[in-house]
Amino acid sequence: MLWSLIKILSFVAMVMLVSFGAGRLMEAQGGVIIQYAGVELSFGALQAALLVVGLLVTLWLMLKLLGLAIALVKFINGDETALSRYFDRNRERRGFEALSGGLMALASGDGREAMAKAKKADRLLNRPDLTNLIVAQAAVASGDRQTAKASYKKLLKDPKTRFVGTYGLLQQHLQDGDTEVALKLAEHAFALKPRHGETQDVLLKLQAGQEDWHGVRATLTAKLKHGSLPKDVHKRRDAIFALSQARDLRAEGKLDEAQNYAVEANRLAPGLVPAALLAAEGHREQNNVKQASRILRAAWQLAPHPELASGFAALAPEEAPAARLKRFGQFTKGTDAHPETKMLMAELYVALADFDAARQALGDLAKTDPTMRALTILAAIERGDGADDQSVRQLLTQAISAQRDPQWICDNCGHVHHDWEPVCFNCEAIDSIAWKRPPMSEAVSPDMLPLIVGHMAQEAAGLPPRLEPEEVSQRDAGAAKADADADADADADADADDTLLKE
Repeated sequence: MLWSLIKILSFVAMVMLVSFGAGRLMEAQGGVIIQYAGVELSFGALQAALLVVGLLVTLWLMLKLLGLAIALVKFINGDETALSRYFDRNRERRGFEALSGGLMALASGDGREAMAKAKKADRLLNRPDLTNLIVAQAAVASGDRQTAKASYKKLLKDPKTRFVGTYGLLQQHLQDGDTEVALKLAEHAFALKPRHGETQDVLLKLQAGQEDWHGVRATLTAKLKHGSLPKDVHKRRDAIFALSQARDLRAEGKLDEAQNYAVEANRLAPGLVPAALLAAEGHREQNNVKQASRILRAAWQLAPHPELASGFAALAPEEAPAARLKRFGQFTKGTDAHPETKMLMAELYVALADFDAARQALGDLAKTDPTMRALTILAAIERGDGADDQSVRQLLTQAISAQRDPQWICDNCGHVHHDWEPVCFNCEAIDSIAWKRPPMSEAVSPDMLPLIVGHMAQEAAGLPPRLEPEEVSQRDAGAAKADADADADADADADADDTLLKE
């Protein structure tokens, strides 16, 4: 509508300008006098201007007739295509002008004008490889999805434009949410042009969404081969999807094959916590505790993580607190300054009821980095060391409002995950979930005192033993019985603090 109004106003302005110029020429004094061979011709200003225009038009017509005459002479002399080439050149010129206008309209976002120009170019030019592409893009810009799909399908017929048509249809089906057809189109486009980076990324995302881990790893290898993925990134992502294969195989009961993929994932990325845990679990099931311990310790040395400590504790679930402390001393060797090591050793000393050693192991972490877990451990130490209820209650209150401990968080969208996943189910980003601290509003309550496990005297530490997930119901029943048998004269606030500490 706006473009039509602009064209009308331009035409009116041009007419007004011509009228104004003609009027000025009619009012002008003098003119043009031509003398030749005794003949004198006199023209006014307006007549002279019209004469010049007429001469230019005559010259243009003469050039056209000359070109036609030359083409006719060539045709008479045996060049059968001379006349057709003469007329085709004019048609081709107008066609390319329409094509150029369509590209300009497309670049400016005017889909309707681009479509009109593209159809005109299609009518004038016998170049479907160009005109079908412009028509398809113009249809996309104007929102005509049916025309766009039809134009892209036409491009599939020509080997030169088959990839463009396939990729265009791929984008259309992605917008429609038809991932199954989109996956087939992405595979076909990848086969036609394996170096195309955007096709690689789309195929990788679709394969990951379908949990086709074998296909994902093949695409990753192709990206590495064609130089679109650094070696270190490829190595880590290959480990991630090898781990995904191992998980699926374990779920199917194929334990030996799953263990092979888990070991491969751990070899490719020793610091990948889920891979180390799965590989260690497989070795433990095969009674190879030594190798499982070696894997977990290597991962801990790269990046201490509470799940690694839990996995290491599970290698000897029935050991006494003193034996566990000794075994973990070797496990954490070389990482004494890491906060995770400090909290781990403090928990182990609490389990041993050695509260002075627990305080020394924790150090000043509760002051320099007062996280929920560090403050809770300090509250357990204070309770076991005989501190008054008010002091313990104050620490627990600080723990509730303190900075949350690290969680599995997507770097792309910030979503907090309960467990690590290869692909974020919120934003579908690959390899984006990292172990870091969440914002306070998004934090998931951490598991307090995760390594106080096994049998320990309740009266020595003032805390219940760490229970496995299957023992939760038994713990709840025991807690209810303990509340029923509690002393009626006990202080209500102290009971609340003890219950919170047990949790």
